[in-house]
Amino acid sequence: MNYRTDLAIESKEMIEEKHKGKKVEIPGVEVDEDQYGYGVKVIRIKITTEEGSRIMGKPLGNYITIEAKDLVDGEEEVKQETVKAITAELSKLVRFHNKLNVLVIGLGNEMVTPDSLGPCTVSKVKVTRHMFVITGAESYEDVGCVSALIPGVMYTTGMESAELIRSAVEIAKPEVVIAVDALAARSVDRISSTIQITDTGISPGAGTGNMRKDLTEKSLGTRVIAIGVPTVIDSKTLILDNLAGYLKKPEEAERHIEKNGHSMIVTTTDIDQIIADFSEVIANGINNTLHPGIYSS
Repeated sequence: MNYRTDLAIESKEMIEEKHKGKKVEIPGVEVDEDQYGYGVKVIRIKITTEEGSRIMGKPLGNYITIEAKDLVDGEEEVKQETVKAITAELSKLVRFHNKLNVLVIGLGNEMVTPDSLGPCTVSKVKVTRHMFVITGAESYEDVGCVSALIPGVMYTTGMESAELIRSAVEIAKPEVVIAVDALAARSVDRISSTIQITDTGISPGAGTGNMRKDLTEKSLGTRVIAIGVPTVIDSKTLILDNLAGYLKKPEEAERHIEKNGHSMIVTTTDIDQIIADFSEVIANGINNTLHPGIYSS
């Protein structure tokens, strides 16, 4: 069955399900894990070959999953460990130096809660480019040159997010773009527990099913690091996944839903708190990485 997910970890899990839940070695896919305190876990998936890309259904590159199952409304220590994990993983992809120039993008619609992760996160990121422009300084010790943009969505701006972002890239000339956006998951549990970091770029609106033009190194002319949290689930995926053990003919059920059902995106009742907590820890991780002289993990 075709379950919709933006998460590499879930793509891997679905491949293992075909092998009755056993861990399998996928050609061209490397996996390793690290355990932090308070149950925070990091799983790194690296797709190194075209065969691995085809099997996983994902582009070549690094996919880092941070699992923090008790983050929402949990102990402050869980948030601190999650920030530490984000900082450590992001710092490997965006190495700080005193002339670091980064553009942070908050994708999504701030008026729609499940789609507001990007704008909420970027509103908490420390922007410093104006300091460099005003003073004419080329660098500040332990402080990056950071600009930010919340491009909104096409139905409110009349412009593609990618068009606005390309213009911002031309102005700021960053060496890397960090894009934050909502994702779609297969499992409800992932919505309140998972962060994905990848260096393969992102499709704005992927989580809510309103995909626009891709943001990649090829399209923007600079590296793109994407940070996402699953905030929604496709209704068909939710139904089929939860009834998988009870359906005698799952393929027929899938065809029935596709023919007679309505395409919907669903979320959880505590999505407000999820956005608040996850935007905070992601912003703190970004600030730690880009401004080590101001922030510390």
